[in-house]
Amino acid sequence: MKTLISALTLTFAATSAFAAGHAAMPSVEATNQSVADGVVSAEMVVAAQNGWMVVHRTDMEMKPGPVVGYAPLRMGDNVDVAAILTEEVAPGEMLMLMVHSEAGGVMTGGFEYTLGAVEDGPIRIDGDLVMTVITAE
Repeated sequence: MKTLISALTLTFAATSAFAAGHAAMPSVEATNQSVADGVVSAEMVVAAQNGWMVVHRTDMEMKPGPVVGYAPLRMGDNVDVAAILTEEVAPGEMLMLMVHSEAGGVMTGGFEYTLGAVEDGPIRIDGDLVMTVITAE
C-alpha cells in the first residue's frame, strides 16, 4: 500500500510539473481564415502572464509590420481569442499573430504598444518572437 501511495504521489507531482511547464510556454495556434467580418481569431494562445495577442501586418520577409488589431490575454490557456481589426485587410494579405506583454506601460489593461516601442512589447523565447503567420482569405 505504501508503495502504491508513493507511486501515485510521484505521478501526481510529475503530471503537475508537466502541466505547469506546459502552461508557461507561450504559443499561438491559428490557421488561415476569412477576415470579411473584421475579426481575426486564434484557436489557442498560451501566455505566461497577462498580456495581448497583437495582429501585425507582415509579408514574405516575415517582419512584424503595423498593428491592425489586438485582444487581451489572461495568463495561461486562452481559447478562441478574437481581435477586432482596426484596418481593412484584403484576402491574400499575411497577418502575424503575436504574444505581447502587459509590461512597461503606464496603464494596466490598456494596449500601449506602437511599432518598435517597449511598452506592452513582444514576448521572446530564446530571442524568437512568439507568433504565427496566417493568410487572410
